Amino acid sequence: MDNCYGEFVETEEPKADIMAGSLIKNPGGGLAPMGGYVAGSVELVENASFRLTVPGTGGEVGASLGVNRSLFQGLFMAPHTVAQALKTAVFAAALAELMGYEAFPRHDAERHDIIQSLIFNSPEKLKRFCRGIQAGSPVDSYVTPEAWDMPGYEDKVIMAAGAFIQGSSIELSCDGPMKPPYRAYLQGGLSYEAGRLGIMTAAEMLGG
Repeated sequence: MDNCYGEFVETEEPKADIMAGSLIKNPGGGLAPMGGYVAGSVELVENASFRLTVPGTGGEVGASLGVNRSLFQGLFMAPHTVAQALKTAVFAAALAELMGYEAFPRHDAERHDIIQSLIFNSPEKLKRFCRGIQAGSPVDSYVTPEAWDMPGYEDKVIMAAGAFIQGSSIELSCDGPMKPPYRAYLQGGLSYEAGRLGIMTAAEMLGG
């Protein structure tokens, strides 16, 4: 099971024979610069470690690359950071609904992960929203996202992520395929204050 985006959102984590996740998402708390985890039954986790290195050594070897402090400090911060991302998502949904756009989940719905989708029904509005998220980011705010052909996708995709750690989805980011209904997928926010600022910048760029 892939548990990315779901860690620390609910009281209990889902149960599976084996699950994996990314440390540059929820459990890294915005501090882990890389890495992932595998959890589950002893046998399956051990088999995964053998696949990563070699049978017989498994998790007993491997490079830590000098980032252990960031990994553990990020894990310590993760529950609070995820709460900030959830508050940011609720704010985004509520503001989008006030502006007449469809949000899923709605602002008052139960949540199981940090992902918030917003439907714009317009390619231009999807572009504007993503560009607003980029403009409201702490890093590379001057960059203008453009939709382009990405490997593994049938349609052009536009992505916005002015993040301290490249690919970190616990930091405020947004992406969407350029096809109807022109849905943006928003996630992250290291702090509610910064997340709210990014959402308001995107809303201002949308206009209306």
